Amino acid sequence: MKPVDEQMAILMQGIEFGDEQTKKVMTAELRDRLAERRPLRVYCGYDPTASDIHLGHTVTMNKLRQFQELGHEVTFLIGTFTAQIGDPSDKDGVRKQQKAEEVIEYAKTYADQAFKILDRERTQVCHNDQWLARLSLSEVIGLASHFTVQQFLAQERLSTRYERGDPIWMHELMYALMQGYDATAMHTDVQVGGTEQLFNLLAGRKLQEHFGQRAQVVLTLPILVGTDGYQRMSKTTGNYIGIDEPANDMYGKVMSIPDHALMEYYTLVTRFHPDDVAAVARGLEQGSLHPMDAKKRLALEIVSRYHGDDAAAGAAAHFRQVFQQKSVPSGIPVYRSVNHEVRIADLMVDAGLVSSKSQARRVIAQGGVRLDGTQVGSHDQMVYVRDGTILQVGKRRFVKLCR
Repeated sequence: MKPVDEQMAILMQGIEFGDEQTKKVMTAELRDRLAERRPLRVYCGYDPTASDIHLGHTVTMNKLRQFQELGHEVTFLIGTFTAQIGDPSDKDGVRKQQKAEEVIEYAKTYADQAFKILDRERTQVCHNDQWLARLSLSEVIGLASHFTVQQFLAQERLSTRYERGDPIWMHELMYALMQGYDATAMHTDVQVGGTEQLFNLLAGRKLQEHFGQRAQVVLTLPILVGTDGYQRMSKTTGNYIGIDEPANDMYGKVMSIPDHALMEYYTLVTRFHPDDVAAVARGLEQGSLHPMDAKKRLALEIVSRYHGDDAAAGAAAHFRQVFQQKSVPSGIPVYRSVNHEVRIADLMVDAGLVSSKSQARRVIAQGGVRLDGTQVGSHDQMVYVRDGTILQVGKRRFVKLCR
């Protein structure tokens, strides 16, 4: 195995906790375990709530891959039981409970897509219904006895709902208990998760100690912003990059990321060594690296990872031809939006590119609308207006967006 200091530099890249004391404790505990010079048991859990994965989902998978490459044992845990409860950690309202058959259907493709990042031969795949479905009511009550209602309500999402008078359902509080028990069932050394899941991960530590186990180290990563550079990546808002998207579309979407969000992508969703990421940050800060060049390198890396080097080179050539070599006609009209955020169908009507919202929906459904060369997939997609964005409808209708 690599020296502990070298492993720490890689594994702590992008890690955030929200408070200095938690960071201090977890950093020290991880260093101690790495010093034991043995493969650590590492896992992250994923509730399959959709059939496909976007870059935002891959942030924790990238961390698991780093552990694999350093010689540690990785488990990809599919939440076949917890998905039926619904995690309230990152929601302002109650999450829809899924049916068992829905979860199983989504789980079939979820792991296959994850293996575009993880090493299939070195990944153990588990389903948490294997142990959670077997818990008796008395055992569940026993788990609940280690937590207070006040601890749950201290979580920002739940406290906000409580203050608004919105309902908080009993089954939502059970989620953290079930996720915490996952760590106990698998006797894990390290759990990786999103920053919004810190409470659930710490619940795992508490339950492990109750069952006489050594408490796991928890490592949390921030939520990836979408291509708008502000809101979390989501299919609902249309600011996502799907890992199964065509290479040209993927490349174009990466090139649309605002300059201020570049380093977040470099840190969280690339295979670059921390030293290389730091060099890019210095270059951008000092002005020796142009943001456009940094963006091209990022786009090549991301497309190459999911489609291969040849496809990445082809996507780069396509982008140069369409945009940098001015395939977009010169002198196109400018549309100035009074709103920072607007629905694509409304924007098309307001900009005079179509005569009605029904026409907008029809053209979008036919694949005839593009933002900076990337095909728009839904008439409900939200557009975050940035100066210079090119909106194209059909082959000949263009506008340049400005605020």
